[in-house]
Amino acid sequence: MPPPQFLSQARLGTRVVVRYRIEGGLTDALGELVARTGSECTVRTRRADVVVPLALVVAAKEVPPAPPRRGPRNFS
Repeated sequence: MPPPQFLSQARLGTRVVVRYRIEGGLTDALGELVARTGSECTVRTRRADVVVPLALVVAAKEVPPAPPRRGPRNFS
């Protein structure tokens, strides 16, 4: 299935990684698929919501849930 088709059919809330073109190369958005239209999708990453034009997507797939965050280290 082509990546834009996968993104248009994936359930909102699915954890995904999306590779897309930017000026000078490619980049990835890893996070929860939170919105989509006919021309773009929004991935909620740890830092911000990333709006990705579907025309620039070169790869996309579902990924497993993020591992739990580690607690603070104790230096005793």
